[in-house]
Amino acid sequence: MILVTGGNGFVGTAVLAAIAERGQPARAAVRRAPCFPGSHTEYALGLDLASDTDWTKALTGIHTLIHTAARVHVMRDSGPDTIAEYRRTNVDGTLRIARQAADSGVRRFVFISSIKVNGERTTAGRPFRASDVPAPIDPYGTSKHEAESALREVAAETGLEVVVIRPVLVYGPGVKANFASMMQWLTRGLPLPLGAIHNTRSLVALENLVDLILTCVDHPAAAGETFLISDGEDLSTTELLRRLSCALGVSPWLLPVPEAFLKFGARVAGRRDMGRRLFESLQVDIAHTTHVLGWTPPVSVDQGLRITAESFLRRERNR
Repeated sequence: MILVTGGNGFVGTAVLAAIAERGQPARAAVRRAPCFPGSHTEYALGLDLASDTDWTKALTGIHTLIHTAARVHVMRDSGPDTIAEYRRTNVDGTLRIARQAADSGVRRFVFISSIKVNGERTTAGRPFRASDVPAPIDPYGTSKHEAESALREVAAETGLEVVVIRPVLVYGPGVKANFASMMQWLTRGLPLPLGAIHNTRSLVALENLVDLILTCVDHPAAAGETFLISDGEDLSTTELLRRLSCALGVSPWLLPVPEAFLKFGARVAGRRDMGRRLFESLQVDIAHTTHVLGWTPPVSVDQGLRITAESFLRRERNR
């Protein structure tokens, strides 16, 4: 049986659905009961990702653990105790469940990390690779890097097979935050000053991430590896908006405002994080992933955008 932490989350919910489609037994570790429980999924309730949580019952009969639960990155999340809060959940909590998993006889631990372990931006022709020296900048990325290191220590001590996956920005049905905002802007026909952005960013469709996660559950070559993942096609912000508009069935109103003006405006408005995502590049090289696993993304960028757009439009009609 497979245990999925964060079973109510964006990624965890999709992983559980895919496991059920394959007819495999799964258990979801969640803090509270789901609104729409899966008919083929067991639920272990009331579990927090904390350093004192007892995972014994949830781990009974488990051969693989997919760890999607985390304290997630939030825009403008800062303060003197921010890094400590991330470490309590993402490092201490992860280490707690990993050690108990090893003690319970779990064979493999698939850890969903973040591309933020590599850094925040790339330069032209130099995408991030799995072999790069980690260079996290913010508390979230730092905590994920420290969690990876802690898991490797557990693996060395116990023989637990650890697999690390570092996704880029994930989009798909139910996506929130900036990606959902872009779809709202486009469907409302708002003029956007983003018609001349020449950056290059890697994205990953939720369907592709889930497929890689399940590939790593039992692929013999996955143990001990770190994998970067994307859709395999990179887009500028302008091209993303155009192709997302096509998926939504609307015509975008993109104004070709020079990037320099937009970057200055983002700095003045105190929105550096949003500006980084809109104007800077972040590319990943997935050659290692495809070579080691013989894996290719099953869903193209346009297919992923269409699936995401259709889900968004259904929700909007039902409001």
